[in-house]
Amino acid sequence: MSVKSSISLSDQQDAFARGLVEQGRFSSVSAVIQNGLDLLRQKTEAEEVETAALKALLQARLQGDFVPATEMDDRVAAMMDKKRRNARVDS
Repeated sequence: MSVKSSISLSDQQDAFARGLVEQGRFSSVSAVIQNGLDLLRQKTEAEEVETAALKALLQARLQGDFVPATEMDDRVAAMMDKKRRNARVDS
């Protein structure tokens, strides 16, 4: 099911969306907007999951044993390295 909605785009946004259609990357400006909203939804959901995980981690840390700052720095660096490897992101 689709819902018709009226939106306003800046000249720059409109030109970009129309350019994507002209390049054949999307069938219409609506398809460009739909794809953008899907990406924003995915990003928002990922941020919510990350926030919940961070809250759980903080709660566990508050209830757990004290970890010296240097050891925690090493743990955080290791977690970030693992995440970068999994996402194949170079720093």
